[in-house]
Amino acid sequence: MMARSIETIALREATPSEQGRTLSQPLVDALWQSGLMQFMNPKAAGGREPGFEELIATWMEMARQDGSLGWIGIANLPSACFAAAYLPDEGFEEVFSRNDNRVTMGGQFFPNGTGSVVEGGYRLSGAWQFGSGTGHSQYVCAGFLPMAGEDMQLDEDGMPKMLVAVVPREEVRFTDGWHVQGLKGTGSYNYELEEVFVPLHRVYPLFTREPRRGGITYRFGLMPLTACGHGAWALGVARGAIDEVVILAREKVRMGEESSIAHKPTFQRDLAHHEGLWRAAHRLMVDTFTECESAVAGGAELTPQMRADMRLAATYATEACREAVQWAHLAAGTAAIREGNRLERSFRDMYTGTQHAFISEKIYTEAGKLMLGLVDDSMAL
Repeated sequence: MMARSIETIALREATPSEQGRTLSQPLVDALWQSGLMQFMNPKAAGGREPGFEELIATWMEMARQDGSLGWIGIANLPSACFAAAYLPDEGFEEVFSRNDNRVTMGGQFFPNGTGSVVEGGYRLSGAWQFGSGTGHSQYVCAGFLPMAGEDMQLDEDGMPKMLVAVVPREEVRFTDGWHVQGLKGTGSYNYELEEVFVPLHRVYPLFTREPRRGGITYRFGLMPLTACGHGAWALGVARGAIDEVVILAREKVRMGEESSIAHKPTFQRDLAHHEGLWRAAHRLMVDTFTECESAVAGGAELTPQMRADMRLAATYATEACREAVQWAHLAAGTAAIREGNRLERSFRDMYTGTQHAFISEKIYTEAGKLMLGLVDDSMAL
């Protein structure tokens, strides 16, 4: 697997990436050399068009090695693949073809900007936070609301249109802000745009599920693919923490004890419990996403219930994995509090990653409303 080929570099560069607050250049280079940076793209952009099962396995492996690396996997890879799949032909030519498909992209898709309609495109202004992966991205994505004068443009359903602009790095003003507890190595900088012209060919609809390039995967759109990434990331971080505490338990004898932690019945019980929790979350993720993928591949419409099921699976996986990481951190004792220890970093990364709105309690409540028949659909899903 491509992800396993970079493990030595990933482990070596985890601390330098944290110290630099963005992914180190050797690790960025390794992502390109391994093929991972293009992996998720449509074939027209040098990618493999992976299905959900392969995506989950790849993201898990990256996050198992290091949480920040895994987060880059669910930030840079999807950002590029969305642009490659959904941009108009002229935009694809400018961004991908002219760069021999060697394009790194990151940013924030929530519409925190507004774009005034002008001839040939938009004048875009706004401020975005948590632009994951922008520390080393040539292009930055920015979600925005298109405006005709003082009025928001509406779609056919009467809802505000939401678009994504793809902006060259040199046109973006970075304000940083990435001084955080965990995921330190992701370069998730804040940034601003002020009256920047973005041509129509470098813009695509935020919620589109109609790819101009690529197959089934891109017919799911941004929301399910992003959810899949979050769930897989959590599974990877938790897998690494569980494996690490097992190694530690076999070797560590606590002060005043006669045998290693591994011989304690409470550790044995808790290990089995959290391993079972992890396996259940993993199985839910794989089954849910691949079953929806098979249905859509067979010609079925992507229904609100399918979308709710995928978001629910990702949210549950994140919560289950947070519990597993917390247990591993506590079980390791003082070894887990030392800087540079993988359990210490996993704990910080997990509790930072779980603050993301994409896997918040709101996903459960919106899915619950749908299950109860209180709503027919929800934009939050």
